[in-house]
Order: sequence, then C-alpha cells, then structure tokens
Amino acid sequence: MNEQSAPVNVGETYEVTISAVGEKGDGIARVKGFVLFVPGVKKGDYVKLKITKVLKSVGFAEVIERLERLPKESKFATVSAEEFDEPEEELESQYEETEDFGDDIEEK
Repeated sequence: MNEQSAPVNVGETYEVTISAVGEKGDGIARVKGFVLFVPGVKKGDYVKLKITKVLKSVGFAEVIERLERLPKESKFATVSAEEFDEPEEELESQYEETEDFGDDIEEK
C-alpha cells in the first residue's frame, strides 16, 4: 500500500483563491493539489488561511485575513474615445507599389 503524507501541516499559512463551494457551504481551496475546506468564504475569495486539521485525503483551514488581489492586466489595449477618433497617421511603405505584380514569375 502506498501511504502518502499530506503536503500541508497544521499551523501552516497559505494565500489561496477559493475555487468552489461544497455541499455544506464551506469553501474549497487547493494547496499543492490537496483539498482544503474553509468555512465562511465564497467562490472567488482570495484569502490567507491557517491549516487547522489534516486528514489523510483532505484538510480544514480557517481564514486569517481577506486579501485584495492585484488587478490583472488586460491583454487588450485600452483606447480613449479621443484616441479612437483621431485620424490615423499614414505610415510610409517600405515597399514600392507596382502594376506588374507577379509578372516576374515564370509560368509552368
């Protein structure tokens, strides 16, 4: 039989995001893949918690502090209305416009 110990210990503290809420209303968080039940939180909360009890496959923790998550930077650029309405500057093309596009390719 493969006995594995839990990756957390009673008294340790972690900063986690509550990923779900269980049937009995406790929040569910994971630390190193180990499931922790946390009372008094809701999905999406970012908290600092302290491990209070560790069983073979799950643990229990209490909230020490509710934390503010740093705002995520958007992957999209933000443009003001004034910037949006400004006429675009024409960029000088590094290529010469020609009428004979493709004429230099030999036909097979």
